[in-house]
Amino acid sequence: MNITAQEYQDFQVFLRKSSGIEIGDNKQYLVKNRLINVLQEFNLASLSELLLQLNKGAGLAGQLQSKVIDAMTTNETFWFRDDTQFQALQHEVLPEILKQKRGDIKVWSAACSSGQEPYTISMCAAEWAAAQVINQNVQILGTDISDTVLKQARTGIYSDMAIDRGLASQVYSRYFQKVAVGHQLNSDIMRRARFQKLNLLQPFVNVGKFDIIFCRNVLIYFSEAVKRDILQRLIAALEPGGYLFLSSTESIPMDLKTIEPVRGKRARYFKKTMS
Repeated sequence: MNITAQEYQDFQVFLRKSSGIEIGDNKQYLVKNRLINVLQEFNLASLSELLLQLNKGAGLAGQLQSKVIDAMTTNETFWFRDDTQFQALQHEVLPEILKQKRGDIKVWSAACSSGQEPYTISMCAAEWAAAQVINQNVQILGTDISDTVLKQARTGIYSDMAIDRGLASQVYSRYFQKVAVGHQLNSDIMRRARFQKLNLLQPFVNVGKFDIIFCRNVLIYFSEAVKRDILQRLIAALEPGGYLFLSSTESIPMDLKTIEPVRGKRARYFKKTMS
C-alpha cells in the first residue's frame, strides 16, 4: 500500500477528530504497518478507500472506525506500572480519603486498556482494607476508547506474556489461578471494577464524581489544547479534596488553580482544592 501526501494529511485529520491522537509528519510507514490488516479484513485497496468508508458514517463505518482506532492506539500497559504511585495510593491517599468520608470510595481509571491498571488498583484496595481491618467499599470504573481491550478486561483472563509484565509471584499466587485459556483473576478483585467505552474527547456524561482519578500515559498523544481541555474536565470530575494521578513525566499547567501538586513520601500526585 502506497500512501500519498494527501491521503496521509486526510488520515491525520480523521484520527485527530475521532480520537485526539496526533501523529507527526512522515509517519506513513507506521500508518501502513498498523492498518494493513484492517484494509485486508474490509477488502479495501487504499487509504483513500478506507477514509471514504469512514466518512460515510453508516453501515460498517462504526465497526471500521473502532478497528482503525484499535490499530492506531498503543494500548501499552502492565501490572503495577510506576509502582511507587500504587504504594502512594495504598499507604497515603486511601487513608487520607478515609478520614474525610465513610461512604464508597470511587476511583476512575481513564484509558485503562486491557484492565491491568484498574485491577492493580483493586489489589491495592484489597491490601489496604485487610491491613486496616475495615470493610470500606472501593468502586473502580475503567474506561477506554477501544472495544477490543475492554472486552479482554471484562474477562479478567490474561496470557502468559501479560502475566509476566510487572506481576510478582506472590501477588500472582494470591489473586490468580491457572485456567485452560490463560490466567484467571480472582473474582473478589474483579468485582470492584466495571468497564465502559469512553472517548476522552467527548463530554464525561454519566461517569459521575470520583475521589481518585488515574489518567496516565495517555495525554502525551494529544495536542496541548486538547490536553488542557481533558485535564480541566478531569479536575471537574473530582470531588473536592480528590486526587489525580498522572504519569511521573506529566504535569498540570501552572494556571489551573483548582488543583495542586502533592509530593508524598512515595510519589508525586495532585489534589483538588476543597473550595
